[in-house]
Amino acid sequence: MQGIIAAVPTPVDAAGVPSETLFLEHARWALDNGCDGLNVLGSTGEANSFDSATRRQIMGWAARGLELDRLMVGTGTPSLAETIALTIHADDLGYPVALVLPPYYYTPPSDDGLVRWYTALHEALGDRPIKVWFYNYPQMTGFVIPEEVIARLHALAPERFNGIKDSSGDLDYCRRIVAAHPGFAVFPSSETSLSVAPEAGFAGCISATVNQSAPLCAQVWKGAATPTLMERIGNIRAAIAAGPLIPSVKHLVARRTGNPLWANVLPPFVELSDAERVALDHMVPEEETVA
Repeated sequence: MQGIIAAVPTPVDAAGVPSETLFLEHARWALDNGCDGLNVLGSTGEANSFDSATRRQIMGWAARGLELDRLMVGTGTPSLAETIALTIHADDLGYPVALVLPPYYYTPPSDDGLVRWYTALHEALGDRPIKVWFYNYPQMTGFVIPEEVIARLHALAPERFNGIKDSSGDLDYCRRIVAAHPGFAVFPSSETSLSVAPEAGFAGCISATVNQSAPLCAQVWKGAATPTLMERIGNIRAAIAAGPLIPSVKHLVARRTGNPLWANVLPPFVELSDAERVALDHMVPEEETVA
């Protein structure tokens, strides 16, 4: 799995109940419009605001309705037992990759504690083929997954621990992992890194904002990067990230589809205000993402 990966949002009604139809419609649009793959139930998918039963339900929708070899799924929680159960369920459904946050409540954990936690997950999976990729998101977890921890786990089980999504924004961190572990799949979270991906050895990007800019990002991934194109992509990302990220992503999907249900978000998020919607629409015109 490589290339442009959209961290897809999860549509919900006013009561917070997810919609299978809307979820699959947007997922297919993303795959048909520049995305090589999808990250289901990541941070953008509001995964940690759902209970385990709902996460399993959404995982099943994607597994049955989309191409499994183009999917990865978030299964990380602070609970080791819950993370194991969700990852086993993902494997049962046929997901090739689980993107797993580190345990983020008792922080900062020691290196040995992190290795013990991920090793327990690996051992519980036994000979199941699902890969476990690290999800480094220090803005949310409160700490960076240490490079030494990644090295120890990769050495322990290279067939299991061989990828990472890095949401820290530290491309030097990403470059060091690539240099230390040839073949390791390293995905920065910003599509603005795509112009340096070939020389840096990055596997692509996993991003929330490519839900909007995927057609443009696909051109870059195919080798057609230009300063003008990168500026357009950067402007779209900056505009979406200037406000609350998930409500902004969902608003733009609602605008594209014409379905206001997409604007719903789970607490503690709130929908964009009228002023925020107008500002975002002005900064990201509908025609801007035309390839």
